[in-house]
Amino acid sequence: MPLRALVIDDSAYNRVTISRMLESSPKIKVVATAVNGEDGIKQVMKHKPDVITLDLEMPVMDGFAFLRWLMANIPTAVIAVSSRSSDRSVFKALDLGAIDFIGKPGGRVSPRLEEIERDLVAKVLQVADIRMENLRRRIVEEEHLEPQDTGPSAVCEGGIELVAIGCSTGGPPALQHVFQSLPLLPIPIVVAQHMPPAFTRLFAERVNKLTSYTVKEADDGEKIENGTVYIAPGGMQMEVRRNADGLLLRTFPAKLADVYAPSVDRLLISASDACGERLVAIIMTGMGDDGAQAIRRVRERGGKTIAESAQSAIIFGMPNEAIKTGCVDQVLPLGEIPRAIHRLCSGGDLSAGKAG
Repeated sequence: MPLRALVIDDSAYNRVTISRMLESSPKIKVVATAVNGEDGIKQVMKHKPDVITLDLEMPVMDGFAFLRWLMANIPTAVIAVSSRSSDRSVFKALDLGAIDFIGKPGGRVSPRLEEIERDLVAKVLQVADIRMENLRRRIVEEEHLEPQDTGPSAVCEGGIELVAIGCSTGGPPALQHVFQSLPLLPIPIVVAQHMPPAFTRLFAERVNKLTSYTVKEADDGEKIENGTVYIAPGGMQMEVRRNADGLLLRTFPAKLADVYAPSVDRLLISASDACGERLVAIIMTGMGDDGAQAIRRVRERGGKTIAESAQSAIIFGMPNEAIKTGCVDQVLPLGEIPRAIHRLCSGGDLSAGKAG
């Protein structure tokens, strides 16, 4: 049975074009369209769709008000479709429960809209793997999240030199949770989050304001500093290198053959080669198997490995593939990952959450 989709957009052109793009896949059927959030509520009540594409800027009721109603009443998978003028707003939409987003090329109403067809269809088809119960639980938990003691630790007694994290769909809110919950440690953190160009910089700027860590989009050749989180630039590859002065980052354009840019495997393998047993590698929510190859390398070189559990992952694909390698030390729900990082960097053991 095909996935049943609802398209919400105040532009008639966009509604027709997005509907046509979705139905180019025999696995998707558009059951209704809506002109704004208020109309969207009526269509949700009538059709109970499996997935919704949602414009964020609309009259009468915008996408944010619609998301608040939806997640409180009939939680449903939502993909935000953002115009360039609302790029920063996609992260607010993710906080409110959207599972992913895609940008409209050329503005709110554009003849270039068809350029997103392949990505849009792929993101909608991911819905079959979405764990909506985990999304509902995460939204409730975030509302009651208490800030941690963010006073800096003077030393990393566990000998850990670097933490490297990889994630995809569902990753931005999960990363935000980790950085808000983790006390400021004297270590750097590098991140490969599957995300389009420009959005990684906006994401870094957003999280930088919400955490005691310095969070930034990585620059090519910069030295890695303690207490800083480096986000791999969208559409680029990032690697960790070691020279006489310590660790540094290299960023460079992806090749046409690269499946992921940034690639979790590429970042974590290079981090393992640079840091060996002094690395903590973490795989969190996302579709596919990016990171599984790297987890094997991290284990071979004596590093520590963590994967997000099915209990909290919005999409369990990436962590599950990592777990299947048999090279994951701890399988933990999102809420326990910051404590695990802190424990490892404080010289603790891996007893809690030990993978079987």
